Amino acid sequence: MRGVPESHTGWTFLTSHARVLAAIAENPTTRIRDMAVRCQLTERAVQKIVADLERDGYLTHTRRGRSNTYRVEDGTVLRHPAECGLSVADLLALLVEHDTAHQDTPHAVQATARWQRPEAAPK
Repeated sequence: MRGVPESHTGWTFLTSHARVLAAIAENPTTRIRDMAVRCQLTERAVQKIVADLERDGYLTHTRRGRSNTYRVEDGTVLRHPAECGLSVADLLALLVEHDTAHQDTPHAVQATARWQRPEAAPK
């Protein structure tokens, strides 16, 4: 896991829900405590977010002894009308692509093209 940047004030692009989902996608056996550190949230906040994501069908978990293994439901579509047709898998692919490319221009252009609404996509 990479180092966590300094805390920051003001708005951010990703919600806490998106950060937790990305942390789970990166490591399905991660602990609530580790997600909290990675996402710079309290453990209680992460527990609530995980419960929200499970309740709305974005992830499931399997209990194994004293730990959980999470499964992101990739086909679940995002909730906001502006993300019309985008699935969790699409969002996570964009985040992974950005992370691995470190803002490499060709990847950023590909991600932008994929993010376009279906009616705006070239035919």
